[in-house]
Amino acid sequence: MSLLNIEIKARCKYPAMIRKKLELQGAEYKGKDHQIDTYFDVPDGRLKLRQGTIEQNLIFYRRSDSKAPEASDIDLVPAEHPEALKELLQNALDVKTIVDKQREIYFIDNVKFHIDDVEQLGHFVEIEAIDEDNTIGKKKLHKQCRKYMQLLNISNKDLVAESYSDLLMKL
Repeated sequence: MSLLNIEIKARCKYPAMIRKKLELQGAEYKGKDHQIDTYFDVPDGRLKLRQGTIEQNLIFYRRSDSKAPEASDIDLVPAEHPEALKELLQNALDVKTIVDKQREIYFIDNVKFHIDDVEQLGHFVEIEAIDEDNTIGKKKLHKQCRKYMQLLNISNKDLVAESYSDLLMKL
């Protein structure tokens, strides 16, 4: 499945405040997911296998490292046999890094929110305005992302350009 995201990632000093604001907006809580993302070394973009208790997917995406709300072109396939898939990928590709996180997942319509506690990195919040079928468009997705940044009091100084994998590899 291919989809378009406009997304941000920000450091989060007060996860409980973000959680409360999302609840006040009537966000649908999908649960807490312990996710292990194994990133593989590929010549272009990022390839990761997500193994979680809620989400299990093979994900390939391209995104520039920008602090501003930025588009990501994503290809996602559910991983029905994640351990076998991981073994196959490890035989074919080098492992770049592994990200271990606890993720709370919320939705308001087509907008997905993550409150993440990433091992070795700390707390973050992500906003992903998602267009699964090319009916929303980039302009509206940008508007949604900015709206929720404002609602959640996410300032530009809190924004993070890099992926968790890039941040971990800098440690």
